[in-house]
Amino acid sequence: MLKKEYPGSPFPLGATWDGQGVNFALYSENATAVYLCLFNSPGDEKEFARYELKERTNHIWHIYLPNLKTGQLYAYRVNGPFDPKNGHRFNINKLLADPYAKAIAGNVIENPAIYAYIPGHADEDLSFSETDSSAYVPKCVVTHPYFDWEGDRQLCIPYDKLIIYELHIKGFSKLNTKLPEEIRGTYEGLAHPFSIKYLKEMGITAVELMPVHHFVDDGDLTGKGLRNYWGYNTLGFLAPDSRYASRGVLGEQVQEFKNMVKELHKAGIEVILDVVYNHTGEGNHMGPTLSFRGIDNASYYRLTDDKRYYMDFTGVGNTPNTRLPDVLRLIMDSLRYWVTEMHVDGFRFDLASTLARELSDVNRLSSFFEILHQDPVLSQVKLIAEPWDIGEDGYLVGKFPPGWCEWNGQYRDSLRNYWRGQGGMLGEFAQRFTGSADLYKDEFRNPSAGINYITSHDGFNLNDLVSYNDKHNEANKNNNNDGPKENLSNNYGAEGETDNADIIALRRRQKRNMLATLFLSQGVPMLLAGDEMGHTQKGNNNTYCQDNELTWLNFENADNELCEFTRSLISLRKLHPAFCRRRWFLGENSKGRGPSDIAWFLPDGREMEDENWEKDFARSMAVYLNGSGLNYRDERGDPIEDDSFYLIFNAYELGIDFTLPPKEYGEKWILEFDTKDIKTEPGKEFNPGQALHAEGRSVVLLRRINTTNE
Repeated sequence: MLKKEYPGSPFPLGATWDGQGVNFALYSENATAVYLCLFNSPGDEKEFARYELKERTNHIWHIYLPNLKTGQLYAYRVNGPFDPKNGHRFNINKLLADPYAKAIAGNVIENPAIYAYIPGHADEDLSFSETDSSAYVPKCVVTHPYFDWEGDRQLCIPYDKLIIYELHIKGFSKLNTKLPEEIRGTYEGLAHPFSIKYLKEMGITAVELMPVHHFVDDGDLTGKGLRNYWGYNTLGFLAPDSRYASRGVLGEQVQEFKNMVKELHKAGIEVILDVVYNHTGEGNHMGPTLSFRGIDNASYYRLTDDKRYYMDFTGVGNTPNTRLPDVLRLIMDSLRYWVTEMHVDGFRFDLASTLARELSDVNRLSSFFEILHQDPVLSQVKLIAEPWDIGEDGYLVGKFPPGWCEWNGQYRDSLRNYWRGQGGMLGEFAQRFTGSADLYKDEFRNPSAGINYITSHDGFNLNDLVSYNDKHNEANKNNNNDGPKENLSNNYGAEGETDNADIIALRRRQKRNMLATLFLSQGVPMLLAGDEMGHTQKGNNNTYCQDNELTWLNFENADNELCEFTRSLISLRKLHPAFCRRRWFLGENSKGRGPSDIAWFLPDGREMEDENWEKDFARSMAVYLNGSGLNYRDERGDPIEDDSFYLIFNAYELGIDFTLPPKEYGEKWILEFDTKDIKTEPGKEFNPGQALHAEGRSVVLLRRINTTNE
């Protein structure tokens, strides 16, 4: 025991070192006693000191210990009623993580001791376990707040300039032999000059990191020899996961994460976190007691009328009680911490509809949105929603408030269907290609409200989208019953790998087609890490538990031709504002003369009429993008103009001759690329009315050449 203890302060919550000691503060409304436990090492079975927190201010228990230093390990024990039928699951035998811990050392070890009840007991979760869990749960760490940011600050890249790259910290660099072995798969691995050089050369302006909050490995997975690779199972909302640290777990993970952000910012790359506030790693009523459940179950979670059970809008067992101010404060404090102390640039909210629920309905004016919008810090960073959950009325694509961007699932599905040859897709494809005005325009949002993607971590990646008709998730050891059944994919004649040269060529062209569409569409493009290099997951469309070479990127086996094509597409997009407009197309001519800002054409060169959009058999069309009709100004107030482009999309399996539009749209056209053969040097010129042959399943891009008499 330390010689002295002081009452301390209820704020800030968590463990706060002030240079002379540490203040501890923990929220629990229904507890009868709270104890602070100190440890010497992460694997200790017993604490070397225990303090009762005797001070309580507005349900916040607090104590100050002088002379305590950073790096100190700690956790809590909380006493109160064990009455699951009334929502209370206190058990003083269970060691509990601080919800406000800024670092966590160690991981949960599956053992009966981590459950507040006795596993296998006839009364199930109504039984009471007297086994101590200290040896099987991680400990929290008192962190040092100082870090030399060297003047770093958020980059505030405009949405229309974003090129998002979704990656997993470990998977991105684990197999990269260009990096020192000890930093592969870590925060430092992403911060390494080789990694940053790769991202810069690709043209990436923002990385979206899959969950880095300290998370729990599910017991049912570890029992099968698997792991929760994705990390959507949070334990610590303020703590960067120590699994991705190369230097140590006693606070070093915080310093390493900060350095990663600083190095990425130096390269002009933003950092967006995929955050999971819709559930925690404690699961349903049969889950372990690791933190929130033991601190105050009835306050932290949304319970059903039968308070033994949890409301579950995500399919993973529980839902935080965001109706309670103290739970909302935890979420907001966490978000604010990652912005102000860790310098991240924004967030992607997993199953964000869950956070909008007041009772059971989704309420767009819920407390969560109100607090975010008035917050002077959080309202200024990037907010991206995964706009759905599994609850009733939880599909909210296009319905989040102004100020939010959304993963556009309708873009994904439309592009997949169009390129696999489904009929009747022309109108839907055109909507998605031009920014999904039907989803976002009425809310006074702009085209960048939609995050366009064809693949993400969830589902088939790009290579498998053109290689498999069915999922192959046997490695998940769930009898191939997990993951979506419908993938909107096409194997083009062979399931999986093949040596058929024609199928291989077609698959390569289809990958180029979808990448070309993605990066030339209005809206914000998001690329899944590995798609640009032809990475395969062998048909597994739910790799959440595959911490191995199935998900780790192999730079040595990369498809360099596809990488180069992707780089060229991104470069083209960044060079030409015609592909990343800040305003919607008007369908009108520019300044009252000349062609409209956009026009759609049939293969015979005629502009499309209303009835043409309804042709079920039609799979081919072209679009004219007028670079003089952008209708917005730059930061200095000068009008922005660009080259004009003509894009041909042919999703039909056979080649089609396209007649180029009349002279008023362009007196001369030059080829930028043709996905049928990207090795062909661009530069071939075409005249108005000339026929251009578009290979089956291909994209052709032409740029208008300004002539001297214009």
